[in-house]
Amino acid sequence: MTLELKATKRTVSGKGVQVLRDAGLMPAVMYGPKNDPISIEVPVKDFQKIFKAAGESSVISLSVDGAEQNVLINAVDRDPVSNIPRHADFYAVQKGQKVAVYVPIEFVGIAPAVKELNGNLVKALHEIEIEAEATNLPHSISVDISTLDSLDKQILAGDVVLPTGVSLVTGVEEVVALVSAAREEEETPVTAPDMSTIGISEERGKKEEEALPEEE
Repeated sequence: MTLELKATKRTVSGKGVQVLRDAGLMPAVMYGPKNDPISIEVPVKDFQKIFKAAGESSVISLSVDGAEQNVLINAVDRDPVSNIPRHADFYAVQKGQKVAVYVPIEFVGIAPAVKELNGNLVKALHEIEIEAEATNLPHSISVDISTLDSLDKQILAGDVVLPTGVSLVTGVEEVVALVSAAREEEETPVTAPDMSTIGISEERGKKEEEALPEEE
């Protein structure tokens, strides 16, 4: 099912966009290899729903004043305090055009080296860069960690099984996940104080006090 988002052309810019935000609208821009940049505005709540479902790797149908265009959400700027989106870039894609994007990795399965050998699973990458026609881009890539059956075994980017029509951009030697041996923490022994030394020090201090001349 194609995700759809409605927008309208935007006439305000600069400091004027704050008026839009106060009204629940988010300023944005749409551009592409065959599209001149268009300033638009979208309801921020509608955008948040679409972005949660599509991320930056799924094509959505963006309707600008009724004219539809397949786009990718290319970049999102968020408010540093509220984390609410305050601007977005939409990249218009053409039919048959290949694009390179980062997609999240979903780790599936159980690593025997973790379950049986008490190893630690290290997820070195959380997203991977791929290239495909925009309409064939997956929302995520699954990585099966059940192949990690020994300590220090690794899954490289080149080992990841990709859907048909999708090619890898990330270097094939990049480590995606591995299992390392669990480190045993050594307890630092607590050394008891040498009571005989303390006794000698106290005795020496008393003798030194007795040797001091009395003040007149």
